[in-house]
Amino acid sequence: MSVRRGAPGRLYLVPNLLGFVPPEAVLPQRTIAIARALGHFVVETPKIARQFLKTLGPSRPVREIAMAELNEHTPAVSIDALLDPAFAGHDLGLLSDAGCPGVADPGALLVAAAHRANLPVVPLVGPSAVLLALMASGMNGQAFVFHGYLPAKAAARDAALKALDAAVARTGFSQLFIETPYRNEAMVDAVLSACAPSRLFCVAAELTSANEQIVSRSVAEWRRMPRPVLAGRPAMFLLGTAS
Repeated sequence: MSVRRGAPGRLYLVPNLLGFVPPEAVLPQRTIAIARALGHFVVETPKIARQFLKTLGPSRPVREIAMAELNEHTPAVSIDALLDPAFAGHDLGLLSDAGCPGVADPGALLVAAAHRANLPVVPLVGPSAVLLALMASGMNGQAFVFHGYLPAKAAARDAALKALDAAVARTGFSQLFIETPYRNEAMVDAVLSACAPSRLFCVAAELTSANEQIVSRSVAEWRRMPRPVLAGRPAMFLLGTAS
């Protein structure tokens, strides 16, 4: 499967795990089978990629799997060369540190390059924190915006949250964002300060793991009820209204 003689290879978009769980608990058998057979990958972080591939029981030793890096430091002029294995007839996997490639990571640059080169692009099924959180929030899933990271500095973050709150009131679109885990508590404090009491606020922490916790309630309820401990836990944050 991984070498297509006489034809270019395919670019497979391989979802990674969101936490420390057995792959078979969250990945379909087809995704696991294809990822196991690939001998060439473009990855966000090689160490994390090797850890993930070991859990799949690949068809060859992990040290023999070729890996090239694509992250926020990769120059744009280097992107096309990452597709060289596919031009040589090898199927190529694109792997993020967590979740689905191309969503909240630089992987979309490689996918766009593959389309420009007329290489087949094959998305594989797996966990997406964005969609899982939206599904579990009870908010508008027909219209939503994912903003990635909000500004780290307090004043800019507060202004961004007020803008998201206003966007919910104006459009009804659900607003999704993330934060570095060690700043989760500060983010919750900021949301509860900046947003309208009636606004629905959801925190989806450690999705797919044994410690998964999803809390969705109004800002007013968040202010008066005990909070879950969120420090150091990967989480998605959502603002919106009830569906």
